[in-house]
Amino acid sequence: MTIHEILAAFKTKRILVIGDVMIDAYMLGKVYRVSPEAPVPIVSLESQEQRLGGAANVALNLQSMGATPILCAIVGSDKDGKMLKQLLEEQNMLSTGIVASENRVTTVKTRVIGNQQQLLRIDAEDTHPLNEQEEQLFLASVEKTIQTEKIDAIIFEDYNKGLLTPTVIGGIIALAKKHEIPTTVDPKKDNFLAYKGVTLFKPNLKELKEGVGIDCSFQKRDLFDQAIDLLEQNLGNEITFVTLSEYGVYIKNQEQKFHTPAHVRNIADVSGAGDTVISVATLCLTAELSIESIAELSNLAGGLVCEKSGVVSIEPDQLIQECEGKQFN
Repeated sequence: MTIHEILAAFKTKRILVIGDVMIDAYMLGKVYRVSPEAPVPIVSLESQEQRLGGAANVALNLQSMGATPILCAIVGSDKDGKMLKQLLEEQNMLSTGIVASENRVTTVKTRVIGNQQQLLRIDAEDTHPLNEQEEQLFLASVEKTIQTEKIDAIIFEDYNKGLLTPTVIGGIIALAKKHEIPTTVDPKKDNFLAYKGVTLFKPNLKELKEGVGIDCSFQKRDLFDQAIDLLEQNLGNEITFVTLSEYGVYIKNQEQKFHTPAHVRNIADVSGAGDTVISVATLCLTAELSIESIAELSNLAGGLVCEKSGVVSIEPDQLIQECEGKQFN
């Protein structure tokens, strides 16, 4: 398949994104002097921005690739929760899968940028797990979505903010298996080994080491292979996909394994790169591409967004420019 054929296939896909949503806020300005009150820079504020983040950024990446994202998440019954819904609507995304809770606050990550460099980040969040009643209400909402929408894949986007409890994870995986929907995971440490039986599991190297308790590196292949084996013994997943920062990505299924080196890039910001990788990998999976092509395209997309400052989505034209003339299987 050419990149044009792949992107055409992406446009037919409807992807359910389940995970922690947040607002990425930016305070942008210039620094001319240091504060007389403390040894810190004074930022002369020029502009402020609010963008969709977390699982919502995964949805943005899917939309940018031409697919239709359907987002299911929980926010607080607060002004930031309302703002997040407004940001979704401004992006022509449905907010019907967003549940507001009186027991939570909406996660907001505020980055202070001076002279195009991040100086400070302020996190306002509530990370306690859903209670049993909230879990059942959320699972019922997801089940209704699966029954009423044509879903080609489900992405779990875990940011350790309390939505993806073991009960929620297990319930949704069971629903996916019942409806024969492939599942992909961008995990975090807390419930790392709860995603049993998923299709594709995508940790980064740090998450892999912490999740299975083996201090490995890609250069120490014996330990790395042990970590992969232990992960797969615990999860029983079909595909393991590990992002390795400057060493690229590694992917493996029952029959094959591949390492795709990183492309040389001028790295401006790694924020949101994992969101891009899981989005493109999931779309490639639904398009029935080989694991080698999944790794190659996802690695390429993740590298491209790192060239831009802030959390941004991958653009189809960027992939076309990089992949023109190549064939993928």
